[in-house]
Amino acid sequence: MLNIRHIVYDILIDNGLSVETAIFINMLALLLAVLIIAFVVDYITKRLLWRFSSAVAARTKTNFDNILVDNRLPRNIAHIVPLIILIEFVPQIFSDFEYAETFISKTLRVIGIVLTLSIIRSFLKSIKDYLKTKSSYKDKPIDSYIQVFMIFAWLIGGFSAIAILTGISFIKFATTLGAASAIIILIFKDTILGFVASIQVSINDMVRIGDWITFEKYGADGGVTEINLATVKVQNWDMTITTIPTYALISDSFKNWRGMKDSGGRRIKRSVIIKVSTIKFLNAEDIEKLKKIQLVSDYIENKSKEIIEYNTEHGADKSVLINGVNLTNFGVFRKYLQTYVENHSAINENMTLMVRQLEPTAQGIPMEIYCFSKDQRWENYEFIIGDIFDHVLAAVKYFDLEIYELALSK
Repeated sequence: MLNIRHIVYDILIDNGLSVETAIFINMLALLLAVLIIAFVVDYITKRLLWRFSSAVAARTKTNFDNILVDNRLPRNIAHIVPLIILIEFVPQIFSDFEYAETFISKTLRVIGIVLTLSIIRSFLKSIKDYLKTKSSYKDKPIDSYIQVFMIFAWLIGGFSAIAILTGISFIKFATTLGAASAIIILIFKDTILGFVASIQVSINDMVRIGDWITFEKYGADGGVTEINLATVKVQNWDMTITTIPTYALISDSFKNWRGMKDSGGRRIKRSVIIKVSTIKFLNAEDIEKLKKIQLVSDYIENKSKEIIEYNTEHGADKSVLINGVNLTNFGVFRKYLQTYVENHSAINENMTLMVRQLEPTAQGIPMEIYCFSKDQRWENYEFIIGDIFDHVLAAVKYFDLEIYELALSK
């Protein structure tokens, strides 16, 4: 290695300066010269690496190299050369200033650790950004894994820096630190829980970015926008953001609507309550009137024939309407709704579809429509429900039925 220790010193001594003054000015001159050289080398290296990486990125088909450039990886790597120059020449520049040499040498090595961590961070961030451009990784908690790697990197870097500053070997320092592992676990409890939760969430495919989840405990109801080591971010439908601890996904209960999205339909489960006092057997006049309703005309015609045959065969006395088998306005209305929903263009006919009578209540008998809409978008889903029940509410009176309404006393 070139010895530059006395280049300026000898000149100053020859010009009559004292030894102390010559030593100090020699140190300042050499320091200034090395700093200028390091600055120039850093600038040239950055320009060369930037041009080279940009040229390579422009020629390749993959966008990974473009992402490396955007995350400043070449620029961080360029800082290595001037740092090496400073580390090499500091012992010569401060050879007459032992304490300053020790302090600056340790500082430069710590800076080297920080620079190494910056390079690792830029590279990992580039990997994360690249994987997020791939459809197969868009919904994976990549942020969590990157954060775990960075935590380990920062821990190792921090331990190395402390070992350099204190003069203790890294192995001895790490061994001493192992004795305090209980305290470390306590400090990083949330991080450890988040890491374990992230792995379980990913392996069990519990939540993906883009999933619609409902988490009542935290007031979350919306789409997952981010999954990282400590938190899961959910953008609610009112555009607010709810932050949920990652480990809560495995410790608490929440609802993921992905199954609904993948099924091809969104469930409609709503009922109207029919007043019991309006339910009746249908006489011949009622039957003829309801035959005019096209959706149930064939049903009434066929069912009436079956009923007449049955009653005749069993000698039912039809002078009293209750005898034998009869149609009711409630049953015909249920059949009407079943047929109406089956023929509705917005209903998924390949999924469960039924109109059912629920257990009587103090208000009346609920008639429930249970089916699935083809369109899962919220606004369209609500429109479909509104369209169906607008018709239901208007159709009730044609069957001489009434919907329960709470009468408020005046």
